[in-house]
Amino acid sequence: MTGQTVIIRGPSHRALAHKLVDCAPPDAVVNVREKRRSLEANARFWAMLSDISRAKPDGRKHTPEVWKALFMNALGYETRFEMGLNGEPFPVGFRSSRLSVRQMADLITFIAEYGDRHGVNWSEPNPYEGAQ
Repeated sequence: MTGQTVIIRGPSHRALAHKLVDCAPPDAVVNVREKRRSLEANARFWAMLSDISRAKPDGRKHTPEVWKALFMNALGYETRFEMGLNGEPFPVGFRSSRLSVRQMADLITFIAEYGDRHGVNWSEPNPYEGAQ
């Protein structure tokens, strides 16, 4: 049996997944997870981080990557900063690419609310749309 992926959208997909598990060889690995964020959500996410970076709310001058780590940390995701070879800190830890659709929507909403409170001019017409 080669690697199999099933997106469970209904009873027949669930039955197929059960069949694959029943037929799996010893030491097979099963991974069940929520759907990950879309490419559209990813693009919106980075556009919003860039908008905030340009706006410099409260005089905070950070790159979009640092803003990403700050927002993820504020929502309780594990992040930390390490000192780079050039003496500048850089974020390491939880990766946004691993966020589920729901987690990404929550993160985008949090960023939008923060930006709205700090007068960020969004490059997207409505940052709350298309968060999935």
